[in-house]
Amino acid sequence: MKKVVKFGGSSLASAEQFQKVGDIIHADQDRCYVVPSAPGKRNSGDKKVTDMLYACYALAEEDQDFSAALADIKARYDEIIEGLKLKLSLNDEFKTIQKNFKAKAGRDYAASRGEYLNGILMAAYLGYTFIDAATVVSFNKDGSFDAEKTNQQMSRKLQKTERAVIPGFYGALPDGSIRTFSRGGSDITGSIVARAVKADVYENWTDVSGFLVADPRIISHPANIETITYTELRELAYMGASVLHEDSIFPVRKEGIPINIRNTNRPEDSGTWIVESTAKKSKYTITGITGKKGFCCVNISKDMMNSEVGFVRKVLQAFEDQNISIEHVPSGIDTMTVFVHQDEFIDKEQNVVSEIHRMAKPDILEIESDLALIAVVGRGMKSTRGTAGRIFSALAHANVNVRMIDQGSSELNIIIGVENRDFEKAIHAIYDIFVMTQL
Repeated sequence: MKKVVKFGGSSLASAEQFQKVGDIIHADQDRCYVVPSAPGKRNSGDKKVTDMLYACYALAEEDQDFSAALADIKARYDEIIEGLKLKLSLNDEFKTIQKNFKAKAGRDYAASRGEYLNGILMAAYLGYTFIDAATVVSFNKDGSFDAEKTNQQMSRKLQKTERAVIPGFYGALPDGSIRTFSRGGSDITGSIVARAVKADVYENWTDVSGFLVADPRIISHPANIETITYTELRELAYMGASVLHEDSIFPVRKEGIPINIRNTNRPEDSGTWIVESTAKKSKYTITGITGKKGFCCVNISKDMMNSEVGFVRKVLQAFEDQNISIEHVPSGIDTMTVFVHQDEFIDKEQNVVSEIHRMAKPDILEIESDLALIAVVGRGMKSTRGTAGRIFSALAHANVNVRMIDQGSSELNIIIGVENRDFEKAIHAIYDIFVMTQL
């Protein structure tokens, strides 16, 4: 078997954490390719190295003295090197970084150095080959990721390398300059490596034992999700659930490679398996509950709306013209509702209202604010009768007023609109009816 293992910043924040990671890798000879993030926080009052690099480069951009800030970053790595008793010096690397900061090499270059340096350190600690991600991860001239070129380059390079460390988060543009993925992009690099080597498993190690049915900030000690499909994960990630960068799904999905989310501090836990499809039934009818606050909706009514060709397009055009993205559009025979992010909409609302009146000529237009959207997701919902009824019964019992219901054609999720003030209460009610009643 071949396994690609990615470790997050909290897993590599100190020498002690590095030792845990080393033990995990050496415990399974199939763990051939390692993708490290930059060191994260050692404690709640600490700073992530990536944030330190951004701050240091900001001083360089303003032609201020950044030597002390860079020395602080170097001290973080030196502390790990000393703790691991490695015969390794990063002095030359930091001289190069200092020179490139002075030359204003760019924010992407600055941010990428956290993973780059940690990759060198990790390779020395494990005795693996170090491969600079800039030599194997390619971006197009416009900054978009070149998946096929990267796959070819990565495959060629790793065919000749049995065990390697490839830093996460960055690659290179055609001119050789550094380009990064969005924050959390080391997850994507791990997925790219897994695709390139046709790995059997992509293990993503972090500080939690996989995905949880609900947000632990709302539900105390929520149940774990043992297995989740790519599609379910996309639905949950879209509505705010975050353990894995959502773009990291695509490279492995093409190859049918499962992802296993694991906990560096609890390696005995099996974590969560993310798969394309599965015959395994969910432990509960639902797989997960998530959501976001801060929405508003525009309710539009017009008699005979359903027979007017182009009515919906005209309404939505008003939002597009103001560069406002749309979340959901539930509709009836003579009504439609458009849900949007309140902070995007609030300053442009009257422009949108005027344009809707001009283009679509509605009978009534009303705006409601301070709403939240909750997604109830689960492959088990499709084959279970009465799921929606149980949700709304639970919400009614909790005195939560439902403002919107929207179910996708896949029957994989139900989106519920409630007032912001009822958000936590609604999640508690749904969790209790589907999880607590089955324990």
